[in-house]
Amino acid sequence: MGEEQVFTLVVAIAAVVIVSRVIANRFDIPEPVILVVLGVLASLLPQVPDFELSPALVLFLFLPPLIYNAAFLSAPRETRENAVPITALAVGTTVVTILGVAGVAHLLMPDIGWAAAFAFAAAIAPTDAVAATSVLNRLGAPQRISTILEGESLINDGVALTAFGLAVEAMAHPFTLGHGFARLAEVVIGGIGYGLIVAVIIGRVRRNVRDAAIQILITLITPFIAYIPAEEMHFSGVLATVATGVYLGTRAEGLLQPASRMSGAMFWRTLIFLLESALFVLLGFELRLVMVHLSGEHTVVWLVGASAAAVAAVVGIRMAWELLVSPLLALMPGKHSAYVRNPWRQRVVIGWGGMRGAISLAIALTLPLQVHGKPFAERPTLIFLAAVVVVATLIGEGLTLAPVLRLTGLIRGDEYRRREGRARIRVVEAGMARIDEMAENEEVDETTANMYRQMLELRMDRARRMADDSDGEIADTVEFRAEVAQAQHAKLDQLYRDRKINDEIRRAIARSIDIQTGRREH
Repeated sequence: MGEEQVFTLVVAIAAVVIVSRVIANRFDIPEPVILVVLGVLASLLPQVPDFELSPALVLFLFLPPLIYNAAFLSAPRETRENAVPITALAVGTTVVTILGVAGVAHLLMPDIGWAAAFAFAAAIAPTDAVAATSVLNRLGAPQRISTILEGESLINDGVALTAFGLAVEAMAHPFTLGHGFARLAEVVIGGIGYGLIVAVIIGRVRRNVRDAAIQILITLITPFIAYIPAEEMHFSGVLATVATGVYLGTRAEGLLQPASRMSGAMFWRTLIFLLESALFVLLGFELRLVMVHLSGEHTVVWLVGASAAAVAAVVGIRMAWELLVSPLLALMPGKHSAYVRNPWRQRVVIGWGGMRGAISLAIALTLPLQVHGKPFAERPTLIFLAAVVVVATLIGEGLTLAPVLRLTGLIRGDEYRRREGRARIRVVEAGMARIDEMAENEEVDETTANMYRQMLELRMDRARRMADDSDGEIADTVEFRAEVAQAQHAKLDQLYRDRKINDEIRRAIARSIDIQTGRREH
């Protein structure tokens, strides 16, 4: 592909991402679905070059940062408190799903062999909790459900990707069951061990770096340092990345200065958005080529039936596990039994929240192009079926999760916001107490102390409105702050035009105004 074609491809991807975001916000449709559809349409334009996504590109460019970000943002205390239900879902459901879907795939396509069937099943086994938890948190569902879904999503990525790697190895070099268990132990122990070593070294380096730009650069290369060498040593790069992310994520406050945390969080939100969006668009591009390969392989009726069977297996196995197997966990001693004694309604929501996302898509796209030196003929079919599962769960479960929550009576109104408000009150009180202490000890002058007291008092007032659930809708202040910021920007521009300040001062003040206006207080 020439330079001009690469440039055209990048512009096409950017255009699809922008249009998709506008449509998704306007019509409240899951954005990945729009990205895939517009990607297919964009690929039909004569100016857009044919593009076949390389498995190596997905493995080494997309997967490490996606996995690292999810691990970094995990909640360790909540995950420990719900360890049994999370482990049961992440390991039990994932393994059963792999076995069940592999059986369906082998039944539909007996010629692909069991190794390829297991690889396909492992690709669509892990869940993506982002879409589900965004709905749950917005509607005020019990926080424990979100915690379980997030913890499951993190662990089952490692389980599924480890199984996928072993299945791909078996496709190239068949091995015995004993050898398979030995390799499993090697990739798991080696991956986690190497990941922890990387995390400790990176943590010590970051503690001695104060420059925000260098800090962000270190965070960017960290997942690749964890993933790529682990794969080269034949360990699990996924588990190494997860171990690194969890270790550093639990120590983020001590590793980064406040300015670095703020800019770093913005950088990673943007990066993950771009990677996930590009991945779905590239799937759309690839689907056109996949459909060309499928045109002579299977009939439309067969494709529809196979797609329905794959989606039914993925959704049905998860719901059956939650409704039939999870209650049995109550027989185990410990605090976790409270979860399984909860009404069946929570298990319905957890079962229905098993949407597939970017990770499943990325894994499916890394299916090998060749097996035993020959083209893998059924690869396009498996990629097509994986894409159908991802899109179907995002649409079917994503759009119906809110009604399911309402039907099960698990929406708690504004309780989540009130709890956040009470937490903010305690945090602000601690800050004000420290200001008083420093002023009393003459560590800070009274003028500076009063200025910061006024800032914290404004935050306290806002937190009290959140905690009291007052009728003064907090969201209305967004427009108010925008008006204030607009007035400040207008005055700033006037000072610049009148040559009272130079461009450097104008940009510095404008940046501080934007930070204050964009700061999330609720």
